[in-house]
Amino acid sequence: MTIAIYPGTFDPVHYGHIDIAARAASLFDQVIVGVYDRPAKSLLFSTEERVAMCRDALQGHANVQVLPYRSLTVEFAREQHATAIVRGLRVISDFEFEFQMALTNKTLAPEIEFVCLMTSLQNAFLSASILKEVAALGGDISGMTTPFVQKMVHQRLQGKDDPATRVAPMMITRD
Repeated sequence: MTIAIYPGTFDPVHYGHIDIAARAASLFDQVIVGVYDRPAKSLLFSTEERVAMCRDALQGHANVQVLPYRSLTVEFAREQHATAIVRGLRVISDFEFEFQMALTNKTLAPEIEFVCLMTSLQNAFLSASILKEVAALGGDISGMTTPFVQKMVHQRLQGKDDPATRVAPMMITRD
């Protein structure tokens, strides 16, 4: 069985992420979407919320699983018995960053392959930062992400807490 991980912060998950995960799922027996717990950037959502949004967005893909992680990505890949790490590419600057990360990770874990998938044309402009900025300025994000994520984003930006979208805390452990 070939297992790949698709790591990221997914703050929040959007149609570009969903497209990459779905396409990876057609290439590998199992894809584990790894929601990184400790990125070096400020986040709009907690790890638990990001995991819940990813699970909701990817529920129709039987061979895609969503798990949080807090270790090095290559260590998470090893723990999951993954043979590949999948990343998405939109623009030239993505390539430069992903190339540097791939070489670093290949040095740390030579047994793991790195696969970059080009974004689909309709998602080439899309990033979590753009989605959040459009939403913060009152723009329509319905073409950018799922209805559940739209609701979570709008409520967070408006400072509202709706029990229907509240996510219970979960334990994040290393096996």
